[in-house]
Amino acid sequence: MDDSSGKLYLVPTPIGNLEDITQRALRILDEVDIVACEDTRTTGQLLYHFGLRKKLISYHEYNERSQAGRLAEDLASGKSIAVVTDAGTPGISDPAYRVVRAALDAGIDIVALPGPSALLPALTASGLPTDRFFFEGFLSPKSAARKRRLEELADFPHTLVFYESPHRLEKSLDNMREVLGDRPACVAREISKKFEEFVRGKLSAVIAAFAGRSVKGEIVVVVAGNNPKLFDREEST
Repeated sequence: MDDSSGKLYLVPTPIGNLEDITQRALRILDEVDIVACEDTRTTGQLLYHFGLRKKLISYHEYNERSQAGRLAEDLASGKSIAVVTDAGTPGISDPAYRVVRAALDAGIDIVALPGPSALLPALTASGLPTDRFFFEGFLSPKSAARKRRLEELADFPHTLVFYESPHRLEKSLDNMREVLGDRPACVAREISKKFEEFVRGKLSAVIAAFAGRSVKGEIVVVVAGNNPKLFDREEST
């Protein structure tokens, strides 16, 4: 395809419901020469579902530095490449930055497609202010470092958004209540999937809702910023 030769495409993939993939994403995945992906098995299953067969190259957090240069060389030779992650938008707490940087340094065009991400659905359905927000991504897996970072964010007046893993959820929520206070919050889990769940309330109530539960799936934690007016409104409802 002459009009896309040598371009790097950032292609979001569904975070759960396969209907969320766009027609444009399917067309690009069908037309590119190479699909660079986190897990070739996961992406292979996605492509198979839509009747696509492509050359897959592994591109993940552990080989990102070395693979970025290789992919840039392929792009410079005229090949078109789509970067995908296991789910969601490349570069949002997933690999993409280094290959984008390498491609730009080589004068390669970048085309970023809009599409699925857990961040915005969790934020917009949280019931917390959405006009301004801060996306932290994943906090440290270590409690001390996690609390230090939360202390740095404690005075931020706008909504805070975090990604978290299931096995750290309770500890992270406890740290948030300890450092930030008992603020309004929302935990969004398995967005767009069969067992999608939103748990809203003060952090203490959210912690209680997950106490003792075996939690699975992708998780987004949304917490109110340091906004006394919002706290007062929550108390009165």
